[in-house]
Parts: sequence; C-alpha cells; structure tokens
Amino acid sequence: MLNIVFMGTPDFAKENLEAIYQAGYTIQGVITNPDKPKGRGMKLQPSEVKKFAIEKNIPIQQPEQIKNNQEIIKKIKKLNPDVICVVAYGKLLPKEILDIPKFGCINVHASLLPKYRGAAPIQWAILNGDKTTGVTTMYMDTEMDTGDIILKKEVEIGENETTGELWTRLAKIGGELLVKTLQQIEQNTAPRKEQEKNFTIAPMLSKEMAKINWSKKTAQEIKNLVRGLNPIMGAYTYLNQKKIKFWKVEVAKENQKILSKTIETIENGTILIANPKDGLWIKTKEGILQVLEIQGENAKRMAIQDFLRGNPIQEFEIFQ
Repeated sequence: MLNIVFMGTPDFAKENLEAIYQAGYTIQGVITNPDKPKGRGMKLQPSEVKKFAIEKNIPIQQPEQIKNNQEIIKKIKKLNPDVICVVAYGKLLPKEILDIPKFGCINVHASLLPKYRGAAPIQWAILNGDKTTGVTTMYMDTEMDTGDIILKKEVEIGENETTGELWTRLAKIGGELLVKTLQQIEQNTAPRKEQEKNFTIAPMLSKEMAKINWSKKTAQEIKNLVRGLNPIMGAYTYLNQKKIKFWKVEVAKENQKILSKTIETIENGTILIANPKDGLWIKTKEGILQVLEIQGENAKRMAIQDFLRGNPIQEFEIFQ
C-alpha cells in the first residue's frame, strides 16, 4: 500500500481522509490549518481533519504558512511519502513540496475541471443554476487547479439542492474517487489528461453578493442565490429597515389570487400575498418568488407560516 501525507482542513477533506484510511493506506502524517476561534466565546477549535487525525493517532502539523516553510518541507522529505493527497487545504503548494512524493501530489476538486477552478466550486455551480457538477482528481502543479486530470465523476444537481446538501454529497463521492485514483496510481494504470483551455473561475464568496437585488434578479436567479448561500451566510433583504434572511424559496406557480392583480407596473420586491394561510409571495423582475423558510432580524430560522403568525407583513410593502 502507498504511504501518504494528507493535507486538508474542513469536513469535506475529512471525508476524503477517512475514505483512504478505511481503504488501508498508511497515513504518515496530516497537515491542516491552525485552530481558529469560533462561537460566542471565540475559543480555538480544531479543524475536522485534525479531529479525525487525533482520533486515529495520526501525526499532525499545523503551519501558519506553507510557502518557504523549510521546517515543514524537511519533515515531509523525511517521511518520503509515495503520494501527497490535498483536499480543500486552501493554500497553493510550492514546487519544492510538489516534487517530494514519488507519484506526485494529488488533489480532489469539487467540480468538473476545467470548469470552476478556485475556492468555491460547489457554491458557484448552484448560484449559476447548473444542472450538473462533479468531482475531479488531478496531478497538482504550481498554479491553481490547472494540473492534469486523472479521474472525473459527474452528478446531477437537484432542483432544490442547497450548497450544504451538495457539499455533503460530493464529499463522499470525492473520497470514493480518491481511493479509486490511488488504486490506479498504485497499479500504474492511472490516466493523465491535460486540461482543456476553456476554464472558468469560482472565486471566494463575498458578503456583498448576499443582498438580494430585486430590480435586476428574476425569481429563478433569487432562488439560486438562496440555495447557493445556504447554509454559508444566507441571502438577505430589508423590510422596514429590518434585515431578513431567506433560507428556502420557490419560483411560484401563478395562482388566481395573483392573476387577479395587475402586477406588471408594480415595483420589483413588492409583496403580493402575506398571510399565514397562503404564505409570502413577492414580485421579481421575472416571475414571482414564494418564500418557504425565513429568518427575522435577531431571530431563528422558521417556516414562513410560523413567522407570519408572529410577524404580520402588509401586502404591497416593498423589500429593499
């Protein structure tokens, strides 16, 4: 079996680490990001990868930086791994590290490369309303997600699937694909295909993009925004100067109550229906948005019917 050094941080990476551990590979060491403060008390919390490594007694390194870090480079060279597996580590590796393992450094990326190179491929697939995505394993080079492709696995994206749901699903698929990739490398049967030139980028998300633009976005685009930012930060809007987040929405089917109203001349963001029985319906640039799950300012997420019972909203008010 191959000797492996694993580099990664979040739960997505942990699923991949667990998969190769269960497959019987020797994990010589884990490199993960330093503990970060979280929660109300801002106490330092270990990454999911670190938690798993502690549980399985795997040696751990947590460097602040990897570039020009001669101490880490020396430790990796001393381990002399056959492969370095990198999953959601979040840092580019210098050539000095890429050249250490006998069979190279292997990366698991949550898109069908060369589409969505970058930090947020899962989120952007949903934000853009894609119907399919997948996972790619590749040989790493010094640039971001540009290495030669080994294996791909394509999957369909559910119509209402959120980033969180797709993340969980692709993490498991990624682990399975990584094991298959390592098996083929070990058997000297792994393919190696140069990426096509027509790539796209999936940059990190910004807080600014979470605000719903009622004047420019269609109901379907707003739905994709809500799905894409769930559970990361949530898409938000304002009503009467209070911040409101939408966690689950649908593109409403026309019904008689709305058809009876002349809505063509009404401002986008206008509330067409708002009551506990029928829910919350909002006019958009194209189509009508039906809100299913909502979060008021300084409140918990809840079903729209429960929210409207305690927080009456008037029809023809306008979300900003």
